Amino acid sequence: MQKLKCTISYDGTNFSGYQIQPNKRTVQSEIEKVLTTMHKGDEIRIYSSGRTDAGVHARAQVFHFETPLDIPLSNWRKALNVQLPDDIFVQHIEKVDKTFQARFSAVQKEYRYFILLTEDRNVFLRNYRYMTNDEYDDSLLKAACRAFEGEHDFTAFSSARSTVKGSKVRTLHTVDFERSANELVFILRGDGFLYHMVRIIVSVLLEAGRGDITPAEIEEMFTNKTRGTFGKTLPPQGLFLWKVMYEERE
Repeated sequence: MQKLKCTISYDGTNFSGYQIQPNKRTVQSEIEKVLTTMHKGDEIRIYSSGRTDAGVHARAQVFHFETPLDIPLSNWRKALNVQLPDDIFVQHIEKVDKTFQARFSAVQKEYRYFILLTEDRNVFLRNYRYMTNDEYDDSLLKAACRAFEGEHDFTAFSSARSTVKGSKVRTLHTVDFERSANELVFILRGDGFLYHMVRIIVSVLLEAGRGDITPAEIEEMFTNKTRGTFGKTLPPQGLFLWKVMYEERE
């Protein structure tokens, strides 16, 4: 029996999220279906670094699984990609030791949220960008980004439907943005994220960039553990799981 670590990308448009759900098409179910076929009907369960919601994309999601099959790694990648649907692609596969866990061995994750700044709806990017014609001040955005960096209790910036039990303290090492002629890309890197946390934080950052709220008011949200009427959850289409980071293993 060996344990394999797999890095994949997927277009979340036509999935009901990553995690298996009854009678719904999910990323996990499509991959496990292929692995079960490769194992002659024996069910193979995969374990990911975390779940993504319906409509959310992944540039580099990671999962692991155990298998008794002795297949060269290059052949594993080819076999999976031939059988998987076109909206999932295996980028890399490697053998890892028994202690590796895709979720619990991860030290940081990076998410990116893409915003198209346009007055005209772009039908070709509707599944991959949040679109708005609002204007945002870069200095206000920068100040608001700094307010989110560091260790905080992110209760105010997670969905009320979050199932997390215990502490909601997380550390964000990077909260920043890049701007091009017609696009804003928000970059959030941290040790963990709560349900809808990225989409809510970016919503608050946009409000700050319009001058609707200040960094001081963001600090009050942390303290009071509520964001009031601010920070409505943005749509999933602009969100990408960009990278999952692990410590170097010898």
